[in-house]
Amino acid sequence: MRKYKTIRHVSIAVFLGLTVAGCNTLNRLADLGSEPEVTTIQNPTTKPGYKPVSMPMPAPVRVLHNPNSLWRKGSRAFFKDLRASQVGDIVTVTIAVDDEADLENATNRTRTTDENADANALLGYQAALNSILPEAVNPASLLDINSTTTNNGTGTIERDEEITLQVAAIVTQVLPNGNLVLHGRQEMRVNYEVREIQIAGVIRPQDITNQNTVAHQQIAELRVAYGGRGQISDFQQPRYGSQIIDIIFPF
Repeated sequence: MRKYKTIRHVSIAVFLGLTVAGCNTLNRLADLGSEPEVTTIQNPTTKPGYKPVSMPMPAPVRVLHNPNSLWRKGSRAFFKDLRASQVGDIVTVTIAVDDEADLENATNRTRTTDENADANALLGYQAALNSILPEAVNPASLLDINSTTTNNGTGTIERDEEITLQVAAIVTQVLPNGNLVLHGRQEMRVNYEVREIQIAGVIRPQDITNQNTVAHQQIAELRVAYGGRGQISDFQQPRYGSQIIDIIFPF
């Protein structure tokens, strides 16, 4: 019964995969020869999956104002602080990543099992085993099992990533402690390929420089997505049939 349920689940998965692949194929055929469309500018807070950031907050601190002072606390300009400080302000995020990793792992495991059992005396019925079993039985070697298992594994990971870019992000939320939530998105279309950059995170206002920029190392909960869509990205992806086989094939 379990076998039939497994076959039914696999059949349903294959059917759904083929249905999705068929719909996507029709969309691709409809867009044949056309450039990929660029996403329109949208408010990230109106998207269905958007959720305001909730972070641990310190106790409120009362701000003291100096009426007779030309300067205000945190100001870096004579008359006005030009850095991003409220919802809707723009701040430039500088991303400079140079990451390199080299990991090697080797595993060697060997196990040997030897089980022997005899029944020279079985309540006096050891001679009756010959009449029960079709062939002659030697009670002195009733059970003899040998098992040997050997596993060898070797893994190597080499990674070298280098990303240098700047993204203008918008302040979408001001947390109670004054930290700013950022969200930025850029799209650039070159011929038939669209490159997408998305960034999100939380920064402190004091980490913003005089040029209204902030480094990615100073962004908490940093999320960066860099990818693309178009003919080149589509060509680099395996076909839908291969992806379905990779998912449902158990070996």
